[in-house]
Amino acid sequence: MSHSLDWLFRGTTEIFPDQPDSDQPTENLRVRLEKSARPLRVKFGIDPTGTDIHLGHSTIYRKLRQFQDAGHIAVLLIGDFTARIGDPTGKSEVRKQLTEADVAENAATYLKQLRPILDFETPGRLEVRYNSEWLSKLDLSKTLGLLATMTVGQMLAKEGFAERYKQGTAIYLHEFLYPLMQGYDSVALEADVELGGTDQKFNLAVGRDLQRHFGQVPQFGLLMPILPGLDGVQKMSKSLGNYVGLSEDPLSMYSKLEKVPDSVIHQYFELLTDLPLDRLPENPRDRQKLLALEVVTQYHGKARAIEAQNAALNLVQGAGSQSDSVPEFSLSGVQFPAKLFYLVSAAGLCKSSSDARRQVQGGAVKLDGEKMSNVDLLFESPEALSGKVLQLGKSKFVRFVP
Repeated sequence: MSHSLDWLFRGTTEIFPDQPDSDQPTENLRVRLEKSARPLRVKFGIDPTGTDIHLGHSTIYRKLRQFQDAGHIAVLLIGDFTARIGDPTGKSEVRKQLTEADVAENAATYLKQLRPILDFETPGRLEVRYNSEWLSKLDLSKTLGLLATMTVGQMLAKEGFAERYKQGTAIYLHEFLYPLMQGYDSVALEADVELGGTDQKFNLAVGRDLQRHFGQVPQFGLLMPILPGLDGVQKMSKSLGNYVGLSEDPLSMYSKLEKVPDSVIHQYFELLTDLPLDRLPENPRDRQKLLALEVVTQYHGKARAIEAQNAALNLVQGAGSQSDSVPEFSLSGVQFPAKLFYLVSAAGLCKSSSDARRQVQGGAVKLDGEKMSNVDLLFESPEALSGKVLQLGKSKFVRFVP
């Protein structure tokens, strides 16, 4: 493995164990990568507890792809068994347990969304595994053996558990099993490296302990930072409405990303692109446009990204704006489900709902450049509208925000 290892450290928060002066492959991941006679097995586990992946999730998948491009094996672990419990990390209460059918449906959706990031085509570069293969076969004696490797005190030191215990919030025994099962996944897969967010260090460390317990060389843990949301303050989250989904249309993605605050845009470039960080445009607006074009290109291709950029520019010019912005309308006060004509009126583009209805029927209303003539068009939630531009005629525009 003689390739440059600069990619390994780009955006990486922590690698453990890390003895930078050591020439021992078990203590220094750089040395392990340079000296290994075989491709390393690099694990990342996901519990398909939902259906959508956003850019905040993509940072770890991008790191996984970098390992693939360097010649190593990405082991994408679908936690179809552990998803029925739910990772308690950072949770203030017990998570709802999912059915087997829910998990299978979510997993299929996840894999489809990951195709623009991971290399699914090169033979030997990707393994997709399901932890029900081994966890569903653990009998009581083996489960007791796993439980015997950790104390209650160690479990209560885990983020979330300590706070819940202090507050008197219920902690169920099956939740204690989660980090042990995730750790056992590393044993079953014989992982050399495991990736995770900064909030996953406890679980990755458990994997190291269990591998040592079962006579394996302990894996390295590589932690990635939590990506800030579009507000530049809180972490990117669907529940907070400050996210960009991987399956969003090009114009929606571009429109959101061209407004990323300057305070976090360097981190976005570092984590979401491969562009040299010392060659970015000096002008803040040019940086925003470059970021938006680069990210949309990754998920929709260059041609559609340029189309989105031109469409976004046309929307701004059509608004008669001398700046690169469109007036915003917050959806926080709208009760959903909501019909299109009501939104036109609520956003102040028309004086009344009846006038808005007539405008929709007359074909004067567009959403992200697409004409909307169905007066009964219903939007179930604000997530379907966030970041999109509502247009009436040639001169009235608003952009929906959470």
